[in-house]
Parts: sequence; C-alpha cells; structure tokens
Amino acid sequence: MPKILIIEDDMAIAAIEKDYLAIENFEVEIISDGTAGLTRGLSGKFDLILLDLMLPGMDGFAICRKLREKINIPILMVTARQEDIDKIRGLGLGADDYIEKPFSPTVLVARVKANLAQYERLAGTEKAPSEITLGEIRLNTGTHRVFARGREVELKNKEYELLLFLMLNVDLVFDRETLYEKVWGLEALGDNATVAVHINRLREKLEKDPAKPRYIETVWGAGYRFRG
Repeated sequence: MPKILIIEDDMAIAAIEKDYLAIENFEVEIISDGTAGLTRGLSGKFDLILLDLMLPGMDGFAICRKLREKINIPILMVTARQEDIDKIRGLGLGADDYIEKPFSPTVLVARVKANLAQYERLAGTEKAPSEITLGEIRLNTGTHRVFARGREVELKNKEYELLLFLMLNVDLVFDRETLYEKVWGLEALGDNATVAVHINRLREKLEKDPAKPRYIETVWGAGYRFRG
C-alpha cells in the first residue's frame, strides 16, 4: 500500500485529500506544521509527498529544497498561489509537479497515481540501454548519473526523466502536451509551463550556451527535440 504524506495546514483541504486517496487504497498521514512535516518527510517512510506552499514554521519552498537534498521520491506542490515565478521556483527546487487550488479531488488522485507510476517505471526500467552518449552528453540509466563534457551534472527527478525520454527519441520533435503526457504520465491535466521550465533547467545545466542550445532545440511552432 503506497504511503502518502500530506503537509497542509488547512485541515479541511487535507481531510478531503486524505479521504479521496484512502478510497484508492493509499495510506495517508497529515502534518499541519512545516517544520514537523520536514522531519516526518525525511523519515523515509513515504512514497510521495503532497506539499502545501504556505505553512506555519517553514514554507513549502524551504521544505522542498531540504527534502530533495536527502530523498528521491515524487514531491507535488499544492498551493493557491498562481504566480508563474512561484511555479518556476518550486520546480527548480525539485518539485515534480504543481497543483493549483482549487482543484478537483479526482484530478489530484490522478496526478498522484501518475507521478507514482512514472517514478516506478523509471526506477525499474529495463528497456533503455545502460548508457546513452550523444555528443558531449552521457547518461547512465543504471546509476541515473548524467555528464556534460566530462563533468557530472546533478539533475532533479523530472529533469532526468525528461532528458532520458528526449535522448531515447533523438531528433524526434515533441510538443509540450506530448512531453507532459510521456514524462508526467497524464494527458491534458498538466500545466504545460511545467515542461518549459524543465527544458530551461536542462539547458542551463547541460549546454555551453543555454541561449543558443546545441542539444535541446526548440522547433518553433512544433515543440522540442534532442539533436544528435
């Protein structure tokens, strides 16, 4: 039974989340304080964390950063704030997905399932070659280590998954909707800006000149591709 930690100070929202997840046979624990939520999240007892942004004790940004330093499980940020800068900051700190309030509980459950499924698929993938080298980029699917020009690059969960997908489909063009479906695991439920944020993060970490990318190319009007 997958275990979900909800770090949320609005107990009415947390109760709804818990009820819908429990119906789908998830084991759910709620923590309403940011500092306590971080401690509980670092315990290693959970398969996914639903993290509110505005919390007493410690905000969601700080919690996400500290969680990502220690654990490698899906983190979904849940917040009423809709500013793009908040999304970019949260995703940059290592959040895997972003859900805005108000949301449909069924959509929340679907997003949780999709992120868990994608995480499990990535952890257990056996179809991908053990190592992919394209130009100066080298990716090892066994160790999840990535190197650019001989230098190891640290990638967040979804950054790694997106890069792996693009490198396995070298020179093919994918629009944002398709990339969200393939990497995040849901059709038409995601904020497509999430894909653009992750593309930009990959360029910053992998390209010599992110403004003039050699590998992760924008095909105007069509989408993105990894150029071999």
